[in-house]
Amino acid sequence: MTTSDQIAPDQTAATEEQLEQEGDIAADYLEGLLDIADIDGDLAMDVRAGRAYVSVEAEDTAALASLSHPDTVQALQELTRLAVQNSTGRFSRLILDIGGSRDARQRQLETLVDRAIARLDEGASQASLPAMSSYERKLVHDIAADRGYSSESFGEGADRHTVLRRG
Repeated sequence: MTTSDQIAPDQTAATEEQLEQEGDIAADYLEGLLDIADIDGDLAMDVRAGRAYVSVEAEDTAALASLSHPDTVQALQELTRLAVQNSTGRFSRLILDIGGSRDARQRQLETLVDRAIARLDEGASQASLPAMSSYERKLVHDIAADRGYSSESFGEGADRHTVLRRG
């Protein structure tokens, strides 16, 4: 993982209390959005690995189907982060999960990494993955390391992607 995927030097890590506050603000914001959309959902908040995590679940999984698409989750996460930042004055690294979307994305990323490893096993010196968010790149770095491969992020902004190599 490269330094630019970590907290910038001028940003101090949020305290547990600040992360819990972020989760509360995010939950309030998301409850408002769910009310507007007339979608029933239960919110759960947690603090893991220096980030606030907010999950939206529903007994009726079809109710969240329209919101659990990865692009939609990413957009809602960014809006929620902005709402938190507007309230706290601090940059937020909050993670949003809707209807198990994060677990589904984790499995997709594992498949991408496995395909990249197959290309390496076929003789490629490196294998590039598509551009993705910093959180997804971090997951890819972790998956690659677990499988004994090295990875590094390249590019800027929306074009930033991960490249795998033999460990």
